[in-house]
Amino acid sequence: MTRAIKNHLSDFVAIVVLLVLAVAISGYILDHQGLRFPLIEAAPFSDYVELQTGQAVTPGQGQSVRVSGVQIGDIGAITLKNGYAVVRMDIESKFKHLIHTNATALLRPRTGLDDMFLELDPGGPPAPVAKPGFTIMMSDSLPDIDPDEILASLDSDTRAYLDQLVNGAGLGLKNRGDELAQVFERFEPTHRDLARVNSAVAQRGADLAQLVDSLARLNTALAQKQVQIVQLIDASATVFHDFANEDTNVSQAIADLPGTLQQTTETLQKVQAFAAQLGPAAANLIPAARALPAANSALSALAVPSTPIIKNQIRPFVVAARPVIRELRPAAINLAKATPDLQVVFRVLGNFVNMLGYNPASPDHGYLWWLAWADHNARSLFENQDANGDFRNLFLQTSCDTAAQIADSSGLMEVIDNLTPILTDADLCPAQAAANAKDYKLYEEGKLSPRQASNTIATLGAKVPFLPKLPTN
Repeated sequence: MTRAIKNHLSDFVAIVVLLVLAVAISGYILDHQGLRFPLIEAAPFSDYVELQTGQAVTPGQGQSVRVSGVQIGDIGAITLKNGYAVVRMDIESKFKHLIHTNATALLRPRTGLDDMFLELDPGGPPAPVAKPGFTIMMSDSLPDIDPDEILASLDSDTRAYLDQLVNGAGLGLKNRGDELAQVFERFEPTHRDLARVNSAVAQRGADLAQLVDSLARLNTALAQKQVQIVQLIDASATVFHDFANEDTNVSQAIADLPGTLQQTTETLQKVQAFAAQLGPAAANLIPAARALPAANSALSALAVPSTPIIKNQIRPFVVAARPVIRELRPAAINLAKATPDLQVVFRVLGNFVNMLGYNPASPDHGYLWWLAWADHNARSLFENQDANGDFRNLFLQTSCDTAAQIADSSGLMEVIDNLTPILTDADLCPAQAAANAKDYKLYEEGKLSPRQASNTIATLGAKVPFLPKLPTN
């Protein structure tokens, strides 16, 4: 056999592939035909529904059980019980928590060939979840109704008129489905309003039924209390007779009633506003009221030791201080009169002090800095206790050209000695310092005599480092 397989390997592989394909296709077909595989799929659980008629219900033909268009099971079997049909529903196990005990069922065809299915409304809380074997009663189910059943309830003239109406509607609506859809769309707000009206009418019907029932109970109670009613009527007649005798007073009371009612209305409005404020205030006072016993106890504990102090010390002090207080009263009155002016003065003084104390951002300075600077300068100006004796400090300011002219015209060595560090500083007098350095270089090279260098430097108002070693003539 092995040799035969080797000789016909391709044929053997083709047969195996065809066998596998046949098994897969058979399983696919059987699965879509409703066949359940015991080892693969969980067994369904069964619920039942009672119907007035099980017309066109055929188990095993793929008739399904659906919720909102989704298939949750199949119709398993149908039996007759007490003159009505009992349909078994095989529900998939994954939907075991879906159906509640307040569920309802409708038997409907999918096509015109009476391909039936059960449409379930699974219900919901507070009804509990239905256990397997639960039966939906006939009062919660509706069978399929054929058109001939509706037409059979009509007489021949009505059927003829209905036939003409349907034919006329068919001719009028031929190729006008979109227009009809638009008409229905425009009627949608009207339908919503009609739904509200119908709901209100239904509520009025329920209220009317309750009213009739209440009137029936009232009439029954009145019939049982006939003697009391006669006495009530007699008493009412007496009251009305007394009202007739007091016609003038009643008229005056009625004339005064509008003003009284208006005043009462205003008062009630004010009372309402007061109550609106009183409620939160009372709620806020509750903690204080709860704390009153403890406060009273603490006050009692404080009052016992403080009574002798108030009686023997504070009271004599108050009696003795009364004359002084009487004398201080005029001064206090005058002080109270002057207080507004004092407030203005201190406000201005405060602004002045704030202005003095204000320190602006760098590089500017505030008034306090300048005040300290002025104090320093004044102290330096008027200080005479130094090594120079009783002489005032002096600050002179001049330009480099002016200093050069002073040095050139004076001819005094003391003046030249004091001005030379300034005129030879390249940061202070760059032009004079550059000329001085140039002459010094020429002097070192022998191109400039000492006398010429001295004259040049004197002209520039500068002194080179070698100048003290030169002749001064």
